[in-house]
Amino acid sequence: MSKFLRIGVTVGAMTLAAASFHAITGDSPRQAQAPFAAAFAAEQAEGEARKFGLGRPALPEELAAWDIDVRPDGEGLPEGSGTVAEGEEIYLQKCASCHGDFGEGIGRWPALSGGGGTLSSEDPVKTVGSYWPFLSTVYDYVHRAMPFGNAQSLSDDEVYALTAYILYLNFIVEDYDFELSKDNFTEITLPNEGQFFVDDREEVEFEEFKREPCMKNCKESVEITMRARVLDVTPEDEAARKEREAASEETQVAAAEGASEPDPALVEEGEKVFRQCKACHQVGEGAENRVGPHLNGVVGRDIAAVDGFRYSPAFQSKAEEGFTWTEETLAAYLKDPRGYIEGNRMAYPGLKDEDDLKAVIAYLKTFEE
Repeated sequence: MSKFLRIGVTVGAMTLAAASFHAITGDSPRQAQAPFAAAFAAEQAEGEARKFGLGRPALPEELAAWDIDVRPDGEGLPEGSGTVAEGEEIYLQKCASCHGDFGEGIGRWPALSGGGGTLSSEDPVKTVGSYWPFLSTVYDYVHRAMPFGNAQSLSDDEVYALTAYILYLNFIVEDYDFELSKDNFTEITLPNEGQFFVDDREEVEFEEFKREPCMKNCKESVEITMRARVLDVTPEDEAARKEREAASEETQVAAAEGASEPDPALVEEGEKVFRQCKACHQVGEGAENRVGPHLNGVVGRDIAAVDGFRYSPAFQSKAEEGFTWTEETLAAYLKDPRGYIEGNRMAYPGLKDEDDLKAVIAYLKTFEE
């Protein structure tokens, strides 16, 4: 009989016996229960002294295997270190198949980089660089749960290296030779740390909720923070749309007329450079939108103009301005995506080599819409 069942039976029997004793003697129920309560207490003491013979105390090494959490102040960090370069190699082998070559995320797998400036938008992208408050969470989670399906298979040095590479993908560290270790771990501050605070709603907000709500003239002035067209809820003016389309056609015709035959060697080199882009973009016959839009006909095309692709508010805003992808604007963007169009979602850090920029643009020009 289990301990709890035995207690239940004992209490029930004690109550029934006390009721019978009360009926016979006329004593109060409390007086009637006294002798039975004493017997019950004695049985309890005897039960506590007995052992059930199940299990054994956990060994120190078993406790240590579970005690692997890492805290924001660095408590729990193991000895070890890893560089960005080492982390990139591990990432491409064990992480990129789900999270993408540049942390952009594939399918339903989460993105690890990008998302800067999107938290206040209608479609926030929450990544290590845009949302997470503490680097310790990155280390702890990678160590505890990754890679998917083979958790806790990484060494401490490998986790340090992967954490360093994730910092690099998010431009939190920019030195490819950067080495992360227990010694400098707490020196790293994530961009969004200051936006997290202790939940003080019980002291601050609950009193506000009890007040009579304001129903009119609640603010001295009203500020427009976003236009409806950016939200895609108001149709564009028909005349403006036709004018924009006509200008776009003229730009594309002029680009086609002024185009010279591409240099085959340059195009071939551009194809090699484009391998860095294939994780997110497709070109050629049957090209489809993936993490990013297809790039057929991108040179000379208006920004945010590919049907069926959901562009960021930053790109939609540029579209409102009439921005077009010329060779010059495309080169500037590919060199520094985040700096050239702030708030866009492209996680790729950019092509820094001028020859690579010329080559990949020459390659893209060979694909028509």
